[in-house]
Amino acid sequence: MTDLFEEVEEQLRSDRYRSLARRALPWILAIAAAALIAALAYWGWDTWRSKAVAEASEKYHAGAQAFVQGDEARARALWTEVSKSSADGYKTLALMQLAAFQQRENKTAEAVKLLDEAAAAAPDDILGDVARLKSAFAVLDTAPYTEVEARLTPLMKDGRPYRVQAREALAFAKLMAGNAAGARGDFVVLQQSLDAPDGVRARAQAAVGLIDSGAAKALPGIVRQAAAMPPPMVVPPGAVLGPQGAPQAPAQPQPQSNGPQ
Repeated sequence: MTDLFEEVEEQLRSDRYRSLARRALPWILAIAAAALIAALAYWGWDTWRSKAVAEASEKYHAGAQAFVQGDEARARALWTEVSKSSADGYKTLALMQLAAFQQRENKTAEAVKLLDEAAAAAPDDILGDVARLKSAFAVLDTAPYTEVEARLTPLMKDGRPYRVQAREALAFAKLMAGNAAGARGDFVVLQQSLDAPDGVRARAQAAVGLIDSGAAKALPGIVRQAAAMPPPMVVPPGAVLGPQGAPQAPAQPQPQSNGPQ
């Protein structure tokens, strides 16, 4: 009798397991299908992104070569194509190159618009802050001080790659706004900054000397000199960009020889 009860109980358990398995099977298959779809989607996205970066790299460097050879029309056309790319690093660089053309043609508003787009597209602060600093220099002697200050203040925070150059630009903006005392304080700090490049310290020393001597008329010339010498570009011809489109090596020549580089 005991064996009969055990057999019946075993049969009931077996029936329950089969019923549970039948109910769970569609869920198991759905989860497996979703995982497969996700894996294929990531593979497709990664392949598409790698292709986009490779195409942007080829066109960007072809544009650089065309520019060096004097074919500015072709360089501009190629960089315009790259500026519409999904490869953020090359897109940022192309927008800055196009902005340089606009600055050379004295189209400051158009240049600033392109630089702001470059900053927004940048994959990191190394590229983004170059674009932001260039845009601040572009409006240094035309925009109200409050606008220039708003552009430069975030760039001066600890850890930002061009905080020294941003402080220098803000000091010149103060000069242009008639705040000689505030500008002098900033220049003194720059003179004594161990991480400031030699050119920055030299300009700071010259500015302090001019402020102290009262030779205010010479200051706009120094401002224009500084505006023509922002930090160097960080991507060379033929540089390889990382997975996010960020540059890994330094300096591509800019379209103009006397504007922000």
